Amino acid sequence: MKLLVDENLSPGLATHLADLFPGSTHVSAVGLSSTSDIAIWEYAGTNGFVFLTKDKDFVSLSLTFGPPPKVVLLQTGNCSTSQIEHIVRSNAVRFSEFDADAKRSLLLLK
Repeated sequence: MKLLVDENLSPGLATHLADLFPGSTHVSAVGLSSTSDIAIWEYAGTNGFVFLTKDKDFVSLSLTFGPPPKVVLLQTGNCSTSQIEHIVRSNAVRFSEFDADAKRSLLLLK
């Protein structure tokens, strides 16, 4: 599984998580900064990414269209990049189960 990290999260997060999620990248690294949610959605789905975000608009897209892409919504409020990394790492098993379940399109993490 590889993550596409939303612009509301640090670009370094994809690098920090590369050992767990090889091939992960940030939207800015693929030219999608300040792009519409639909363009990001389509890019993630077409290129096999799971989308990591804090943006609740992607919940609506996930529920409307279903996967791909799958969406991981961080419901963490304001916190540091290292705290987000810790949350993701401590939920690695949940990520794996989520990725393996074809029926699920949305994972909420707190």
